[in-house]
Amino acid sequence: MIVSIEEYGHIITLTLREERLDAHNSNELKAQLLNLFEEGKVNIIIDLSSVRFIDSSGLGALVSGFKNASSRDGGLKLCGLQAQVKSMFELTRLHRVFEIFPGTEEALASF
Repeated sequence: MIVSIEEYGHIITLTLREERLDAHNSNELKAQLLNLFEEGKVNIIIDLSSVRFIDSSGLGALVSGFKNASSRDGGLKLCGLQAQVKSMFELTRLHRVFEIFPGTEEALASF
C-alpha cells in the first residue's frame, strides 16, 4: 500500500495513494494505524481522495482505527471522499460515525 504520512504538530495525516481500499490492502492500513497508535500518535486524518472503491474490509480497517483512536482519547477523521466511496459510507450509515471533511485543511482545523 502506498501511503504518504505527514505530521502537523500532534496530528498525523495519512494520504492513501491507492485507487482501492479492499481485502488486498486493508490489513496493511490496519497495521500502519496500529503502529502509529503504539507510538502515541492518536490524532489521525486519513485522506481518501485517491480511493475510488472501498469494500467491507476497507470499511472494517477504518472502523478498527476509529475504535483504537477513541479508546486512546484520540480521534480518527476522514477527508476527500469521492462520490462512490461516500455512498458506501452513507449506505452503511458510517457517515454518522466518522467526522468527514472535504479536505485536509478542514479536518486539521477540527482538532
